[in-house]
Amino acid sequence: MTKAPKAPTVKVVKYMFSLACKKRPDLFIAYGLYLVERVIRKFQMIIIPKFLIDELVAIYNGEDITVHIQKAISIAFLAVGLPFIASIIQSIASRIQGLCDEWFNEYFQVEVNDLAMAIDFQLTEDPAALDQLNKAKEGMSWYSGNVCGILNQFFDIINNVIVFIGVIAVICLSSPFIIPIEVVSLVLTAIFNKKIREIELKSFQKLSKSNRIFGYLFFQISDFHYGKDIRLYNSSHLFNKKSSEHLDNQIAAWTEQAEGSRKQQYCMNVVSAAENFATYFYIGYRALKHIITIGDFSMCLSAASTFTECCNNTVRDMQEIIKRVNYANEFLKFKDFPIAISKGTKPVEARTDHIIEFKDVSFKYPRGDKYILKHVNITIPAGQHLAVVGLNGAGKTTFIKLLCRLYDVTDGEILVDGTNIKEYTEDEYRKLFGVLFQDFKIFAFSVRENISFDPDTPDERIDEVLKLAGLYDDVQKMPNKNNTNLSKSFDKKGTDFSGGQKQKTAIARTLFKNAPIVILDEPTAALDPIAEAEIYEDFNKMVGGKTAIYISHRLSSCKFCDKIAVFDEGVLKEYGTHEELMKMEGGVYNQMFTTQAKQYID
Repeated sequence: MTKAPKAPTVKVVKYMFSLACKKRPDLFIAYGLYLVERVIRKFQMIIIPKFLIDELVAIYNGEDITVHIQKAISIAFLAVGLPFIASIIQSIASRIQGLCDEWFNEYFQVEVNDLAMAIDFQLTEDPAALDQLNKAKEGMSWYSGNVCGILNQFFDIINNVIVFIGVIAVICLSSPFIIPIEVVSLVLTAIFNKKIREIELKSFQKLSKSNRIFGYLFFQISDFHYGKDIRLYNSSHLFNKKSSEHLDNQIAAWTEQAEGSRKQQYCMNVVSAAENFATYFYIGYRALKHIITIGDFSMCLSAASTFTECCNNTVRDMQEIIKRVNYANEFLKFKDFPIAISKGTKPVEARTDHIIEFKDVSFKYPRGDKYILKHVNITIPAGQHLAVVGLNGAGKTTFIKLLCRLYDVTDGEILVDGTNIKEYTEDEYRKLFGVLFQDFKIFAFSVRENISFDPDTPDERIDEVLKLAGLYDDVQKMPNKNNTNLSKSFDKKGTDFSGGQKQKTAIARTLFKNAPIVILDEPTAALDPIAEAEIYEDFNKMVGGKTAIYISHRLSSCKFCDKIAVFDEGVLKEYGTHEELMKMEGGVYNQMFTTQAKQYID
């Protein structure tokens, strides 16, 4: 059996302690109350019965009845009162701990999501990063690897140690031979427990990718956005088949874990039975020989039981901490996941006339062998409107991703204002671009929030870009206008935009950013011909004198641009105006435009 790599226990526990101190110091109050409550309960369970039994035996033997009855009644009141006090303390501690636990669950959910949104875009397509993200999510939620999950075990050990010291004193005074019996039992139980933890941890590592697939299959099936495709193509049988196959694989993995753990559990049960027999035989023998009283017999049994409980709990908690530390460490590993692109420190000049230059740029995707772009050289002057065209897979969108520095070039360099873009700070550099990708997303937020991502943006600013995008009249017809939610998933008064309206919303979002460089990747793909014509007619008005890069398969739109860059199989094959490229007989652009125009004429 392959062992899982060990996590840095001290580092993780220190991180959790530090986080608890900063965020929820009241958690330590709960742990202190738990300690008081446990000591009270153990004292009541071990000591009180001994004195009560001894008093009852004295009464039975006809000793000073009045005195012993009074003592017995006092002890009985104590036996009832102490649990009552302990239950009140436990209730207070449980409430504090429950609130902290819930707070940290939410904290780590937000933290993981923040980290997921902040990692380099390149990593969002990296299976290793996605697996690590899934491990981080599961480790901090399903497997209780968060602050309370680890610190609960840690303070439980402290509680057990304190009770253990008291129990040792009781046993040593009455029946000291119990200790070696319990120690042997403890060692054997620890060995079997360790094997169970190793099996569980191995299963966690093994199921990480499987759980990610599970989430995709089972959550996508129930997502109504896929309803049309599932129904129209009668594809439910495929989803169900894949889900069943994957579920069978998961059940097999869980069964393997359960079978491995069950054998160890059987061995632990045998050890426990042998330990109980030896303990009862030894204490019973001493009581029959009148070496100890009946009260001592009761106290020793309770003390022996508590000794075993404390020992087993301590070992279990230590092993549980190690296990949960491994889960929590997956979060820290994701937190410290290696960056995909280097971070610059140079600020971007405060100007609007930025010059872009690709110098011998070649690129292939990570883990890929094929170059998507090869030796691209192009300069885009400030204010130029550039159309980028080519067949599918020619490298057009990749060209934009590199410019936006979602990926770093493999060879060559990209310059903005004569400086390699790797030298600029990431946040400032990204502010240069207002980008509309063809796979844009509309969120279940209001119109205002989908455009500005700020609920306090004035209507005037929203209306301005809605008019430019040709969506203003549609929004004004809605009851809540700019505050209309663009989904009925969470708001029955919301609305579901058409494909064209969604695309106009995305255009408005791009224009709202008011960046000096505007990039539109298939901005009219979902629009009808009339709406498309309106967008093209207002193209110059929308982007003004800004630098604009425009990708489209509809080559008639290229007439609105100053220059056209034609990509073919990753190479910049042609560059010029529409008129210049049409004069190139047999050229890529000439063939594409003529073929497309012929289709419209026919």
